Amino acid sequence: MLWDAWKLSLSREVSKSSGWGLYGRMAAAEPLTAFSRWYLYAIHGYFCEVMFTAAWEFVVNFNWKFPGVTSVWALFIYGTSILIVEKMYLYLKDKCNILVRCLIYTLWTYLWEFTTGFILRQFNACPWDYSQFDFDFMGLITLEYAIPWFCAAFIMEQLVIRNTLRLRFDENAEPGDPTATIALANGHVKTN
Repeated sequence: MLWDAWKLSLSREVSKSSGWGLYGRMAAAEPLTAFSRWYLYAIHGYFCEVMFTAAWEFVVNFNWKFPGVTSVWALFIYGTSILIVEKMYLYLKDKCNILVRCLIYTLWTYLWEFTTGFILRQFNACPWDYSQFDFDFMGLITLEYAIPWFCAAFIMEQLVIRNTLRLRFDENAEPGDPTATIALANGHVKTN
């Protein structure tokens, strides 16, 4: 009873001081749209591709210039693939453990890489060729990348997808202005 009265009092104070709505409830910030998440995933994949090719160039050729390269096609390929993996994650997260999920994501990555590469090759636009690898298939995929793809799947789920799903869009927020005068920590009122 006393706890409820305190919460109500706090809600009214927050409402007065921060512009929050009735009983301190702020207008719900909306989750990012699928297109916004696709955009973030596309940029993330593009960046990782450039960094991976730069690191590869250094390890293989000791090139201190770190020339990372990719194709604009990578934006579509990574954005779409990670958005699909996001759907897989939401479906599988309570059904199987992280190792099984990462194996599924890795298999999906091979299927997606092969499919997009095969389509792009029809237009002479495929930006990769793995034919110099020992365990390649049609130059479009290679088993030598299984461990890097598995590790990337783990990072993708644990850091990229989970954090992207936590992002919210507040259409009433002004750039650079705090959304409320009350400090929150993990959804709780922060008291110093």
